[in-house]
Amino acid sequence: MIDPSQALTRIVSDLPLMGTETVSLTEAAGRITAAPVLARLSNPPADVSAMDGYAVRAADTAAGTNLLITGEAPAGHPSDQTVTAGTCVRLFTGSVMPSGADAVLIQENTTRNSDRITVTQPVAPGRFIRPHGQDFTRGQPVIPAGKRLSARDIGLAAAAGCPWITVRRRPRVAILSTGDEIVLPGDTVPPGSIIGSAAFMLAALLKDAGADPVILPVAKDAAGDIRQATTGLGTTDMLLTIGGASVGDYDLVKAALGEAGLVTDFWKIAMRPGKPLMFGHLNGTPVIGLPGNPVAAFVCGIVFVLPALRKMTGDTTSDHGQDIATLASDLPANDLRFDHLRATLKRDGQGTLLATPFPKQDSGMMSPLATCDALILRPAHAPAASAGETCRIIRFGRRDD
Repeated sequence: MIDPSQALTRIVSDLPLMGTETVSLTEAAGRITAAPVLARLSNPPADVSAMDGYAVRAADTAAGTNLLITGEAPAGHPSDQTVTAGTCVRLFTGSVMPSGADAVLIQENTTRNSDRITVTQPVAPGRFIRPHGQDFTRGQPVIPAGKRLSARDIGLAAAAGCPWITVRRRPRVAILSTGDEIVLPGDTVPPGSIIGSAAFMLAALLKDAGADPVILPVAKDAAGDIRQATTGLGTTDMLLTIGGASVGDYDLVKAALGEAGLVTDFWKIAMRPGKPLMFGHLNGTPVIGLPGNPVAAFVCGIVFVLPALRKMTGDTTSDHGQDIATLASDLPANDLRFDHLRATLKRDGQGTLLATPFPKQDSGMMSPLATCDALILRPAHAPAASAGETCRIIRFGRRDD
């Protein structure tokens, strides 16, 4: 068995980088930028008012001063008036500053009588003005390459005048479940059979990570069926197999694919759950053989498949869910396998993030996997840990707390 970190290094070491395509803003959310997004204009494009009020010369705003209103400049309608001594121009939030003015006197600090205002509170030069390019300037990189585009990034690209963005192509990932006992959700379940949940769970995980997953028909425990199921993978960027990679008489994936051209890099890792993990290449296509146990398959998906997808899409800005928490209960010393313990997270009254491992870590239990918030990472041979000690975790979902 090899160490999980060594296994991950070997998986991602020579994965191909996906090609590029150009997509519209409405299709760009969740995609990975292949090049920096450059602003096509400055924001704001001119000096503009940050408040409703009057464009003035700050030197003219002593309390009690009367100023003549010589014009009005609603947002989107710049004025050609020049502010001179003793005059002002009516503005609104977003209005372009007229020439001659160096401040905005907000309307709350004035009283108005017909075409004149009286200053009730002076204003300093530059006050309440958003200067040209305060946010970004034309040609400036506003989003780096290798960034997964969030809703906020889409808004920024739109503000920068960029209707199209160059992104990495989504990796196409085929998912193959194996086993005579596997039936699909909704099918009749004969004695000795089980629902094949892992493929659907992994497909959802991969789709959320920006891949295009395809679930292949279940392959029976026969070498010919397994080989037949993996033909025609020329347009596939990665193959995931589920089950059949252990040491039983019916664990045939490694041997069957070996006859089809699989070159195995490694097989079995010192990890729990997830010991029977396999990696290799089938006629140039990367193949990750996942355990048949759905919980183990999911954990291996988090630990190995998602980093592989990040490598293939050039995703360099994600935090990968890594975090630090405080143990809420004691943990015993670990053995020779790296543990990934399902746990819940919550914050105490002082704001400390507490991780509570489930008392049962049976990898056949799906309900704790569905309700957990994180995996507690326990290296091989880790000593016993007490409540209150810090621990490394991989968080699931959003970081809203």
